[in-house]
Amino acid sequence: MPAFERHVFVCCNSRPEGAPRPSCTREGSSGLHAELQQRVKAAGLDGRVRINKSGCLDQCEHGPMVVVYPEAVWYGHVQPEDAAEIVAEHLLAGRPVERLRLAEECLNTKSCPHRGL
Repeated sequence: MPAFERHVFVCCNSRPEGAPRPSCTREGSSGLHAELQQRVKAAGLDGRVRINKSGCLDQCEHGPMVVVYPEAVWYGHVQPEDAAEIVAEHLLAGRPVERLRLAEECLNTKSCPHRGL
């Protein structure tokens, strides 16, 4: 079998209630993961695109989070209803969905304006 063309990671990290940072699972990432899997299969991308659950991607304030490799496109606040657009535009047509894309200044920084730290 050939290698996957893309890997899509959906944060499915869960934190206890009252934790200082939000949790992607509490924000609906499990439904998002399932919807992406169904949409990829329906689009005939099964075997070419792999939808994976991941642990914490450390972008909790932007969750639910999705990252697509090899392009390293980070999406924030993704909901199950966004799955069709991600599959059609990014995974099939190769065009990242800009309205969902996480701002560069929010990646790998402790000073993102969205963080309550």
